[in-house]
Amino acid sequence: MRANCWMGRNRVEVQDVPDPKILNRRDAIVRITSSAICGSDLHLYDGYVPTMERGDILGHEFMGEVVEVGPGVDNLQLGDRVVVPFPIACGACLQCEAGMYSACENSNPNAGMAEKMWGHATAGIYGYSHLTGGFAGGQAQYARVPFADVGPLKIESDLPDEKVLFLSDILPTGWMGAELCEIKPGDVIAVWGAGPVGQFAIASAYLMGAERVIAIDQYEYRLRMAREKAGAETINFQETSVIETLKEMTAGRGPDACIDAVGMEAKHRVKPLNAYDRVKQAFRLETDRPHALREAVLACRSGGIVSVIGVYGGFVDKFPAGSWMNRSITMKTGQCHVQRYMRPLLAQVERGNIDPSFVVTHRMRLDDTPKGYETFKHKRDDCVKVVLKP
Repeated sequence: MRANCWMGRNRVEVQDVPDPKILNRRDAIVRITSSAICGSDLHLYDGYVPTMERGDILGHEFMGEVVEVGPGVDNLQLGDRVVVPFPIACGACLQCEAGMYSACENSNPNAGMAEKMWGHATAGIYGYSHLTGGFAGGQAQYARVPFADVGPLKIESDLPDEKVLFLSDILPTGWMGAELCEIKPGDVIAVWGAGPVGQFAIASAYLMGAERVIAIDQYEYRLRMAREKAGAETINFQETSVIETLKEMTAGRGPDACIDAVGMEAKHRVKPLNAYDRVKQAFRLETDRPHALREAVLACRSGGIVSVIGVYGGFVDKFPAGSWMNRSITMKTGQCHVQRYMRPLLAQVERGNIDPSFVVTHRMRLDDTPKGYETFKHKRDDCVKVVLKP
């Protein structure tokens, strides 16, 4: 089969690789009909996530048709159309029973490796380094799906792929980011990052009752999408002080909750701080650039909530712990527990309350994936989201 493989920093290639096989009685094989490039994939592409190996198959947002099932999978049949969640979860451990699927205790065979870096292991994740299990990803023609009796969501309607594909990751992630804010009617929510996850966090916040949502980004085409498609007010951080502007927009108090939908590769308006983080990152003295996180903490009103759904991989410097602690700010975070949200969000899509396809700006063949990565990374041609067709 053909698959998109990591070949080193800033280099991917679509190659012929062996077809996946059933390895466990709870496995399934899915013929992929659509996959996507995620902002998290760029962390791998840029070389910020360790333990990637040459030839690793990338991609954790995918869906398709079941073509083979192991003897322990009794909820899926050949021909079923499914969306596959990015965290791999056993469904039976303490974390899974609590609905914390991305912290599954049994699905990451390289848990010891992850514990050395983070203190605790995450669940297994498709196509996301050997720290998360070394599982082959979904930017391919076929994928092996472990614990297929727990993860995949069967799609029984005729909704097109682009309306349901993002149930695999970014729609539930944006929803969870808003849910962590404990939104009440009348709340003002600020969202750092107007990429796909930020767009869905904005839409979700409105569905949960927010009165105003303010999107923060530097790219005008993404801010335009946030205004026109998601209904947000916008701030371009290259043109103004975000913290001061947010104070002006909220009677001096700050937003009731702030969502960091950016993560480890945040860009800075303030050049000295940008240079500081980049130098420390280059010398491996800091793994992440936490500018959006710093700003969210400083901007949030006293007693508010900071929700962190942007991906972080290790350690950050100059975190404003004094502001966080002294102003009674609550911080909530986590890799999305996708399985918890897939079915209720599918119902939202089916009812027409949200159409996730609005973020799709580029469609490419699987063989054009290297071009897709470069287009997405460098924000060429107003790229927000790339969907791949094997």
